Amino acid sequence: MSLEDLRKEIDRLDVKLVELLNARANIVIEVGKLKNKTDEPVYAPDREKQVFERISRANPGPLPDKTLQAIWRELMSGSFHLERPLRIAFLGPKGSFSHTAAMLKFGQSVEYEAVPDIRAIFEEVSKRHCDLGIVPIENSAGGGVRESLDAFIDTNVLICGEIHMAIHHNLLANCGLEEIEKIYSQPEVVAQCRNWLSTTFKDKPTIPVASTARAAQVATQEPYAAAIASTIAADIYGLKIVCADIEDVGNNVTRFLVISSEDAQRTGDDKTIILFSTAHKTGALVDVLNVFKDHGINMTNIGSRPNRKREWEYFFFVDFLGHKNDDNVSKALEIARRHCLQLSVLGSFPRNTTLL
Repeated sequence: MSLEDLRKEIDRLDVKLVELLNARANIVIEVGKLKNKTDEPVYAPDREKQVFERISRANPGPLPDKTLQAIWRELMSGSFHLERPLRIAFLGPKGSFSHTAAMLKFGQSVEYEAVPDIRAIFEEVSKRHCDLGIVPIENSAGGGVRESLDAFIDTNVLICGEIHMAIHHNLLANCGLEEIEKIYSQPEVVAQCRNWLSTTFKDKPTIPVASTARAAQVATQEPYAAAIASTIAADIYGLKIVCADIEDVGNNVTRFLVISSEDAQRTGDDKTIILFSTAHKTGALVDVLNVFKDHGINMTNIGSRPNRKREWEYFFFVDFLGHKNDDNVSKALEIARRHCLQLSVLGSFPRNTTLL
């Protein structure tokens, strides 16, 4: 076939694809009507996982799975819009890493609400002003995000998903490197670039702000100011990338949690996060952890925050594989509660295996 013939065949298939996509969309509209009658949530993480797995199984190539998954993410985003537009809160302003993670997860067809701090994300979801929220929980280089951990202690939102996103930090400014007098960024981001900063700007102050996007905003307003932020923030706020990829650890990944008013159904490949506190006595924490070991539950992460109301008491966050409705998990939770002052299941959700 000639080049012209091949292009005509592509055009014919494109028309067919549009027909099929709109046929799919008409079914989505009917799904939305049924969900409205039963008051089911628009976003179902377990269904999302099933769709992606089925697409991967059905893919013979040559397109890689990640290409098809990106297409289907936008299809799902359009489907949300047809059923009922999702409203998703993120740590703003636009151009933050949270904003990027939200768009990579939920596409272009949902509504996004930028809020000024992490606590506000929890409040918007708790008050049901937003359907979902995207909150950073930990970074592979900088550790846990304290504001998010504290907000989980103080609110009643649930976790319904997680996002893993590769992070690259850049020094942005509208002046030369040697002219920079101060640098704005989020404290956790500054910590992830500490070695580079101590070598290049050891005598220059770093000023904390709520988000990297806010840092970029401030850097546009003050002369000789710089920000550590993303390339997207540079584009949005008209800043130059003075130095790229300044993070101390090259394989820098941030984990975000998707919060909602309810968690997800079982998929068979799930993760659960719990929050608990124990009495201040010898072996109390070990007693709780041994319960999960005895029930064959694989714990993947543990962190702690001090109880701000009682001295020398701590809240512990534990991630483990399994769903709260799995037999071994439900039994372990029942026994673990006997060793705790309190224990809450923050959510069970499909385990994420994809790096965005």
